[in-house]
Amino acid sequence: MSTLAVGTIKSISSAAPVFQNTSGTEIGQLAKKWVIYEDDGSINASLGISSVDDNGGTGDHTVKFDTAFSSVNYAFALSVGRGSSSSGMRIVAQEVTKSTTDFRIQIRNPNTGGTNDTHEVAAVFFGA
Repeated sequence: MSTLAVGTIKSISSAAPVFQNTSGTEIGQLAKKWVIYEDDGSINASLGISSVDDNGGTGDHTVKFDTAFSSVNYAFALSVGRGSSSSGMRIVAQEVTKSTTDFRIQIRNPNTGGTNDTHEVAAVFFGA
């Protein structure tokens, strides 16, 4: 087994680097974009995200990408942290709208169906 220890990995094209097995089959790729933000839309950390808009409603935000995806066929994963007002209840994040340039998320209480603010939201996006 070999270990590659480098400071930078750089693609030879504008595409992101991919991981391949010895047969040349793609076995993985890095996250294209990700963000961690607060309920007011302020970004704590991100990659490939230009802003998070608070849509004026509780738990309703739009994540804006700094560059567009080539299509809406990208994958995403969402997670939320509980806020002080959501103690003891389950909270879920759901896709509302998905485009090549942005992604709208609502944080909901599945018990009531209503939207809720939460301390922290994390979103990760994979695709081309």
